[in-house]
Amino acid sequence: MKIISFAAIKGGVGKTTLAFNFGEWLALHDQKVLFIDLDHQCNLTQTYNIYQDQQTVANIFKGKGDVEIIPVKDKVHVLPGYMQLDSVEKDLENKVNKDMLLYMWLEDHYEDKELGQYDVVIIDCHPDFSTATRNAIAVSHTIISPIIPSEHGYNAKFNLEDRLEAYRQEVVDYRTRESYITSQLYFLPNMIKHNTQSSKKLLEVLNSSDDQQLIKREGQVVYVPEKELFNKSTLEHQSVFEMKPQMSNLSQHRHFFDDLEETFTRIFDIM
Repeated sequence: MKIISFAAIKGGVGKTTLAFNFGEWLALHDQKVLFIDLDHQCNLTQTYNIYQDQQTVANIFKGKGDVEIIPVKDKVHVLPGYMQLDSVEKDLENKVNKDMLLYMWLEDHYEDKELGQYDVVIIDCHPDFSTATRNAIAVSHTIISPIIPSEHGYNAKFNLEDRLEAYRQEVVDYRTRESYITSQLYFLPNMIKHNTQSSKKLLEVLNSSDDQQLIKREGQVVYVPEKELFNKSTLEHQSVFEMKPQMSNLSQHRHFFDDLEETFTRIFDIM
């Protein structure tokens, strides 16, 4: 079982849309997926028309009550988010091991929740570095952080890197001095427009970099092109792959789907 988190410090970078479509892509490639929604906006949960305030992720952090895993498709299950999760986090401020609550829940419920059936667990995080996000990072093998063509979007990259490094140094085995935080962080350019200077400049900077936290193929950074179809997928409650067969003008979108397939394949390869 691989665990991947979609995380960012800055909002509005398309994190949830990426997580949703990547999970749906995995399911199409015969991977069984469990979504865990740690964003108290609950956009991912609501994309699957789940609206509930009982048996949610909140109980993982409260340490009491059951948690429901809801099958929404044959290969897609959802552990629903909680819209007051930020309030739950505040109650944990003085709790020992508050950053390891999800880790312990996964260990304690691996058998009774049949977690071994999932090939991939995808965690959607709130755009911050709060307790819930730190919990996600603690259990993840891989972190994908979208960056967009803007000054603030690119600067958020360094913010997340610094916070993650501080977190690694904070959560260590005092006997071996090794960090318990072993997840690998990768940045994914998102909302890239071929005809704008900001997108061209971002790709130029990234392609000239030897940064190991960039996902590349044949020396070029992989990215997600700007596409209204993609941006609207969570609003329409359909992945772009579900929309594809319904398109009468599919040839116009061929390059988009080819690029997205390549990007998602590369993410799968590094997990």
